[in-house]
Amino acid sequence: MPTVRDLHAKTGSEPITMLTAYDAPAAEVVDEAGVDVVLVGDSVGNTELGYETTLPVTVDEMASRVGAVSRATEDAMIVADMPFLSYGVDESESVANAGRMLKEEGAHAVKLESGPHTVDLTEKLVQLGIPVMAHLGLTPQHVNQYGGYPRQGTTQKAADRILELARDHEDAGAFSLVLEHVPSNLAADVTEELDVPTIGIGAGPHCDGQVLVFNDAVGLTEWSPSFSKQFGDVRGEMTAAVEDYVSAVEKREFPAEEHSHEETDLEDLY
Repeated sequence: MPTVRDLHAKTGSEPITMLTAYDAPAAEVVDEAGVDVVLVGDSVGNTELGYETTLPVTVDEMASRVGAVSRATEDAMIVADMPFLSYGVDESESVANAGRMLKEEGAHAVKLESGPHTVDLTEKLVQLGIPVMAHLGLTPQHVNQYGGYPRQGTTQKAADRILELARDHEDAGAFSLVLEHVPSNLAADVTEELDVPTIGIGAGPHCDGQVLVFNDAVGLTEWSPSFSKQFGDVRGEMTAAVEDYVSAVEKREFPAEEHSHEETDLEDLY
């Protein structure tokens, strides 16, 4: 299992790879492929649970997914995304929710969509032994505030604010920082400024690592963000397999003789 120290050792020399996973089969695939970090993202809301946004995702839903991923993963670091309003409102509740992901579900760290309100909480969690991955730029839990999912850090003032918050979270003890949907030159500046690794998604090539949503990366979705890339066509393969199944059943080609058995000792019931 990669540790915080292992990730820091790779910084500046070898890119860090991170993908999301939301269930045991996907986690096994990601882990066996050699991915460094598995993020159990609250993106499970709109990728797996049928929600329009990440906002409805509950702590219990996240805990169930984190547990499934951790049981199927042997080598990768597991980071649990903390869902909307599970942190930042009451400190003791925030600590309990984050601690649950490590203590009960097997995560190795948590990720917080970050802002001024998470600096002190990051420091508190780290003091208690809960490693924190910060997240700046586009933070999907603010979708109602943003009015969608626009690029962030596109003005000098906004870019300066992101850099300031990045420093603040590093000082508070965050072991890494996700930068989402920000200009590549801003991501390069933040990466240069920080000692902890940056992991980009829609942030260009200059971060210390990259992360994508599993469903986007393997081609499980019909649509994916412009900053993503489909490295396969899993949706097409699944569609073809299901169509073949339906056809085989309708033509009475399945199940064939090799897919069933008879017990000769049973009496003829008819």
